[in-house]
Amino acid sequence: MRPLKPAEVSPSLPGEADWPARVAHGTPALLAYLDLEQRFRFANDTHRRWLGIDPQQLIGQRLVDVVGRRNHALAGAALARAYAGHPASYEGELYDGNAQRYAHGNFQPDFDAEGRVRGIFTALVDITERRALELQLHESEQRFFAAFQHAAIGMALTRPDGHFLRVNAAVCQMLGYREEELLQLDVAGVTHPDDLAADAELMAQLLAGQRESYQLEKRNFHKDGRVVHIQLSVSLVRDASGAPLYFVSQVQDISQRKAFEDALHRERELAEVTLRSIGDAVITTDPQLRITSLNPIAEAMTGWTALEAQGRPIEEIFQLFDARRGHPVANPLRAAIEHNTIVDLAGKALLRHRHGFDTPVEDSSAPIHDHAGNVIGGVLVFHDVSETRALALKMIHLTQHDTLTGLPNRSQLHQQIGQAIATAGRRQQRAALLYLDIDNFKQVNALHGHGAGDRVLRAVAGQLQGCLSGDELLNRYGGDEFVVLLPHLESVGEAASLCQVLINHGEQTRVDGLPGLDLHFSIGISVYPDDATAPDDLLQHAETALVAVKAQGLHGYRFFTASMSERARARRRIETALRQALPRHELELHYQSKVDAHSGRIVGAEALLRWQANGREPYVPDQFIPVAEDTGLILPIGAWVLRQACRQARQWLHAGHRIPLSVNVSPLQFQHAEFCNWLDEVLDESGLEADLLELELTERMVMSGGDATTGLLQRIKRRGVRLSLDDFGTGYCSLSYLKHFPIDALKIDRVFVRDITSDRDTATITSAIIAMARSLGKQVIAEGVETRAQGAFLRHAGCSQLQGFLYGAPMPATEFSKLLESA
Repeated sequence: MRPLKPAEVSPSLPGEADWPARVAHGTPALLAYLDLEQRFRFANDTHRRWLGIDPQQLIGQRLVDVVGRRNHALAGAALARAYAGHPASYEGELYDGNAQRYAHGNFQPDFDAEGRVRGIFTALVDITERRALELQLHESEQRFFAAFQHAAIGMALTRPDGHFLRVNAAVCQMLGYREEELLQLDVAGVTHPDDLAADAELMAQLLAGQRESYQLEKRNFHKDGRVVHIQLSVSLVRDASGAPLYFVSQVQDISQRKAFEDALHRERELAEVTLRSIGDAVITTDPQLRITSLNPIAEAMTGWTALEAQGRPIEEIFQLFDARRGHPVANPLRAAIEHNTIVDLAGKALLRHRHGFDTPVEDSSAPIHDHAGNVIGGVLVFHDVSETRALALKMIHLTQHDTLTGLPNRSQLHQQIGQAIATAGRRQQRAALLYLDIDNFKQVNALHGHGAGDRVLRAVAGQLQGCLSGDELLNRYGGDEFVVLLPHLESVGEAASLCQVLINHGEQTRVDGLPGLDLHFSIGISVYPDDATAPDDLLQHAETALVAVKAQGLHGYRFFTASMSERARARRRIETALRQALPRHELELHYQSKVDAHSGRIVGAEALLRWQANGREPYVPDQFIPVAEDTGLILPIGAWVLRQACRQARQWLHAGHRIPLSVNVSPLQFQHAEFCNWLDEVLDESGLEADLLELELTERMVMSGGDATTGLLQRIKRRGVRLSLDDFGTGYCSLSYLKHFPIDALKIDRVFVRDITSDRDTATITSAIIAMARSLGKQVIAEGVETRAQGAFLRHAGCSQLQGFLYGAPMPATEFSKLLESA
């Protein structure tokens, strides 16, 4: 079969039969047919436009003569493959004279009836412009990724599902990972759990088109476990159809800024705590002597609250009169600011209280300067010099010091640690905390009595104090525990050396009348800033290290290590599991009976929350309740408890058992603006009579809310619900205040109940509390009763109801129902 000629494939007659030829000659591609000698047998009209040659003149010419040896060599491999019977293609350079072009060619073999190649069809397309665009795009991408990779700030590309697509060197250095390690992770894997929800919500808004970008401060985890604070700026790249391709994130490490902010915040907190805790009154003003702040002592001595005094002239708040003649005395702060110097009050002066009475005072005034030395305000420090003040200072000393040893107690420790941390931070030094415990001290009390135990503690305190020189601070933290604060530490070796000295001297303690005294000590050490930068964390880490020493069954000391922080990790695990506890129906109420102190008959019950997580041992309430309160989960959990308890009490009432049920209420629930409405809804929904529900509140909840709390308590009482104070005696509520609150009952804390039969002072205090409560018409309930002797004492002292393991452990509703049926 011979090749077709142009005239033979392009009929001259008009009609539909000529469209293939029109397509062939009109296409922008070079179409040709080459025989076995690579001679042209067909060429379309595009050759005329490309090569300036009439296609008819190409017929019979060899390909190499038309395109040149250079071009022929470039496409030679693809041509050879086509002539060998295989479809082939070529994409690359071709030359039109000296001009370089890019082309894409397809070569298709043509077979005869016996399957032998008799020629090839060729189609060549000029892709020079496309190639130029591709090169520009490639160069642009190279520039982008070079800028991306070497940017001073962190950059990351993230898929819509959160997995990292690309990260630059700055991000890797910031988080401590190699690039290939980060690419195996997703955003959630490096984000602090508390920041996940906010980040996920903003990403969802980007995907939904609700915003074009977002900025966020969040916490990521470094590979070594520490927290890295970052400033995040995120935008979304979409394809031509609008579908999301990837997020572009710019990441800046702001950990140092956060540390500075935290340090500034701590210093401000420290200054505020200091102002609030010192025995002197302090007033500050602006340069025009308008009040800017009063500390609590100043509020008490002037009769003005800080809020009321804000912006008022100093003379209106701080009115001074001559003690002898009674005429007004010029305010010394005005002279201090005018002359930019410290001015003390001359002579004896009286400060007039807002309500008219006078107090003798001493005072000192000084200007406040900014960093440039400009006067930006003034401070007035004054104190009461009457006998009343001396008594007040003595009372303050008693509340801040341990009466047994005379050492500062735990109420001062947090402030001391904060001051030491602030000073060490400014000086870029270390500080340390030593948490010391006398091993098996209970045996001293058991063998020799509590009186002897007190003498031992006083002697130990003296021994430890004798080991300290300079500015080390010794506190009695409680029981047989002491804390030593080292505010200046050159090296951790100093702390270790001091521990050994304390142990050696402590074990040499001798007490008259106790010849066989053999004491041993364990100490846990935490170091600032290596282990923690906050007072609570530093104290907790030292205690954790102490526990580790005791867990080994050895005496001595240990430094805190990160591996000891399982408690913190366990807390995070509890929080994660607790968020699923309600949906998974893992929570359950158990009920503990309250009995009449005289008859022993069940007269009520307390609902107690229990949590049995799937596949593990039950969590202890002390483990998960604080986590619930810290995270806010106590609100939905507390609502569930209240609803379940009311339903159960209603079921018992239907069964013929009129059992008042008490439910613990957390501060977060009680202080919520909707609490009363929630309470009404639960009572209406369950149909329970209001007087069968009792809410147990803590002393702090009742005492700290002021008039708002009183109003809320009265509203609850009007609803018919009973109110009781839980753990009474462990807080700071005075019995004299109880007459101001509509409280029905007091629950004597188990701490008092435990020691009433073994400690005379505890028994006396407990009897006094019961007698005074009854004189105010309050019902008294004792919890934690475990022995018959305790029950007999409390019954004789006047308790009306008793609760504890002596009368029954907390049990599920089904078991408690059986107990009621059998009673």
